[in-house]
Amino acid sequence: MTATSETKTWIITGASSGLGLALAETALAAGEHVVGTARRADRFDALEARYGERFLAIEHDVRDTAGAHAVVRQALEVFGRVDVLVNNAGAGQVGAAEEITDAALRDMLEQHLFGPAAYVRAVLPHLRQRRSGAIVQMSSQGGRMSFPAVGSYSAGKFALEGWSEALAGEIAPFGIRVLIVEPSRFRTAFNAADVLNTAQQSSVYEETIGAVRANMAEADGIQEGDPARAAQVIRDMLDTPDAPLRLPLGAEAVRNLTRVYRSSLEDVEKWASVSESADFPGMPPAVRAF
Repeated sequence: MTATSETKTWIITGASSGLGLALAETALAAGEHVVGTARRADRFDALEARYGERFLAIEHDVRDTAGAHAVVRQALEVFGRVDVLVNNAGAGQVGAAEEITDAALRDMLEQHLFGPAAYVRAVLPHLRQRRSGAIVQMSSQGGRMSFPAVGSYSAGKFALEGWSEALAGEIAPFGIRVLIVEPSRFRTAFNAADVLNTAQQSSVYEETIGAVRANMAEADGIQEGDPARAAQVIRDMLDTPDAPLRLPLGAEAVRNLTRVYRSSLEDVEKWASVSESADFPGMPPAVRAF
């Protein structure tokens, strides 16, 4: 089928569980079309049975960056348009910097930076031609702050946020919006023992890393965040003209990021004279094109 109506079409990576699934269900319940990707297409059987031709399931691992163009092409062939790209697929990684292998660190960057970047490049020609659309980058509060044991995960999310901040300025003239979502802990399977990637543990870091591992395990199933409410907030923000570039999601994210921003500002102000002393004396402020 090829859609010719004005019905919105979403592409959501990692749409078979968690916040991705909640977003897919929210969009479909509103009568919109959804193209959902996951590493196993059979995980979409329930959505396909419930929503029929309005939902298109595609098996794709975001680490296969060459495959992003095929997903976008198939979405256009079936629904005729793409309005929203949600880069949601990803995974957690727990371990001290010394415990994380090169392969594990690269995997975080493949999932959280290179995969989303490939999808953005694949969909941008269509969005630019239509001069409208939105790109939702599912980051994390860990994309603006970090703590022991999650450095590799945060590295991927920090990279995604920096890349996306530049992207937002590049594509705004074409009428395309970027929304970076920074969730705290939501009641999904993200922290489940069979989902969370854990590095081989070393007793050396038990004092600093052990408590984090225990906290993540204990929090599974009792997180504050409601995925269904989060999905509705995200959908509503795409219709909000003055929506921010970054949206912390959940009370924990608001608390943590407020603390981090205030602390960072205090450090900049406290050490401003030291920082400024590195310039050539008497130079006027630099003028940049942005």
